[in-house]
Amino acid sequence: MSKDVLTLAWQDMRRRHFATAIKRLESRADVYEENFEYYLSLGIACLYVGDIGASSSYFQMARKIRLTDTRLLLGQAAIFLRRGDTARALQYYLEIKENDPTNKIADSAMEFLRIHGDYDTICRWVDTGRIEQFYPPLGVNPDKIAMICLPIIACVVGCVCAFSFFPRGQQYTGPRADLSKLELTVDEKSDAKEKDMSTQSYKFVLSNKEITKKYDNALQYFQSHRDNAAQIELNYLLNSNAALSIKQKAAVLMGYFETPDFDSIKDVPSYSDVVSNYLLYVDCWVDWGGKISNAVTYENGSYSCDLLVGDESLSKYEGTVNVKFDSTPVIDGSQPVRILGKIVIDGSTVCLKGRAVYQSIYN
Repeated sequence: MSKDVLTLAWQDMRRRHFATAIKRLESRADVYEENFEYYLSLGIACLYVGDIGASSSYFQMARKIRLTDTRLLLGQAAIFLRRGDTARALQYYLEIKENDPTNKIADSAMEFLRIHGDYDTICRWVDTGRIEQFYPPLGVNPDKIAMICLPIIACVVGCVCAFSFFPRGQQYTGPRADLSKLELTVDEKSDAKEKDMSTQSYKFVLSNKEITKKYDNALQYFQSHRDNAAQIELNYLLNSNAALSIKQKAAVLMGYFETPDFDSIKDVPSYSDVVSNYLLYVDCWVDWGGKISNAVTYENGSYSCDLLVGDESLSKYEGTVNVKFDSTPVIDGSQPVRILGKIVIDGSTVCLKGRAVYQSIYN
């Protein structure tokens, strides 16, 4: 059975395909004139892509039809919150609580305003996307269900096998996790190299002692919340003559790494270090500054740009790296920017998978 445009648009939005939803809805403007759900859907989609002007206009049209819908009030409150108009935002959240006393998004937003309601913090939350937790909810992204379930199943199976068969050695029971079952066995330490090295070439040829040391370093870096440093040690091993069982344990350990933010990232490699030996830095996170050029927003809502890495004035220019975002971030291309992203390799070219951006309000 065919579905109406509003239903299809909400399916797009749950999958975070906002540009597709907007295009689909706008093509039916004549059909859905004076329809509350139509204007509300367009307002929410535009809010998520950062088109605040269009979002505000659609919310105003929806408000002429229905005044007290919680989703509409959340959307309008979010717009005022983004602008730093905390007094107006609070008025909307109080109205939401009057109509929907148990609304948790309004509770969280008012708590945020109470503790972190200064304009600089709001700008940082807008740039990093954290502000979206106060937007009208979209529901679970169905595309992520399989992506989450399958790795979880594989991880559970792998952990069961690893924890069942790996002997217990020295324990690293630090503040993050007990990884004693991932430590190298006595046999692995004494015979850490691949036995037959004639079948392939290796970027790094290491001794038993070097392999053992780098793996132990990775465990200790992990417990110290230094995931980038641990990733570099593991990348050495994954591109070396280390035995397959050690590489398998390295892959399991990488599954424990956390996604950093601007405040928590550590051991950030420089641009020159990365381009000179990129295999060591794959999957590391970086916080690089500079200016952007060649920005492109695609039909599916994704975004790419070139980051000219350097200082604010680019008097110290280090090089250019392509950055890709799954959704369009809010970036003023005329101002310096910092981008938080993960290092990925496209062929032999270093790129970033962008996660967040930050621009100072004082520029």
